[in-house]
Amino acid sequence: MVLHPLPAFTDNYIWVLHNRQRALVVDPGESSGVLDYLATHHLVLETILVTHHHHDHVGGVADLHSRTGARVVAPATEWLVNQPPGVQRVRQGDAIESLGLRWQVLDVPGHTAGHVAYVCEQVACNDNGPPAPVLFCGDTLFSGGCGRLFEGTPAQMLASLDALAALPDDTLVCCTHEYTLGNLKFALAVEPGNAELQQWQRICQGLRAQQLPTLPARMGRERMINPFLRVRTPAVRHAVSTPDSLAHDDVAVFAALREWKNRF
Repeated sequence: MVLHPLPAFTDNYIWVLHNRQRALVVDPGESSGVLDYLATHHLVLETILVTHHHHDHVGGVADLHSRTGARVVAPATEWLVNQPPGVQRVRQGDAIESLGLRWQVLDVPGHTAGHVAYVCEQVACNDNGPPAPVLFCGDTLFSGGCGRLFEGTPAQMLASLDALAALPDDTLVCCTHEYTLGNLKFALAVEPGNAELQQWQRICQGLRAQQLPTLPARMGRERMINPFLRVRTPAVRHAVSTPDSLAHDDVAVFAALREWKNRF
């Protein structure tokens, strides 16, 4: 399998996974770049996966569907702009088959009310290393950060991040924005003494200097460097300003951390 982050807009990635014959794409905010990639690599588009309804994730769905006939899979409770007919609606516990792989659906509300993620347990990607789980998580989890809470609550988002963080260490985290350097700057304000975080920042700065993506990330590293996965860590709790009565309330700590990031 080939896993490729296709740049779109200013900082989006449209994820393409293919077996050199058939492909799936995730959150196509526009169609032209996807169509060019399919043509260049002589691919047939089999499936379009959608994680949530925001326009920069679904703007190209209708055109791709009309041009390729690809199946569209989307959250059960979210309506897509210019929604094509026959959308397959999915929620927690559902599974879909694409490219000969089985993808589990996870409900991860917080960024939007009906946001979902898709995970496959073992995918051999890019002829590099052993098979690993692949996670398409939309705007719920970023490397070093998480999405803003536009429709969900802090409790929902923390539960969603906890569910993703429980995935294996080698899980490839395929989020949909190149926000990593900005997220790591904030993460270092929270945990300036985190050596793993400092190292990851240096690696990502080198990648971006070469105009290379910082993604996919690995879940094991995210648990070590991402403050939003570390709200129960003493250093993060100490850094977050909350009333003493809420200092050991996980949701209150997360909410304060997210508000700090909003203002950062």
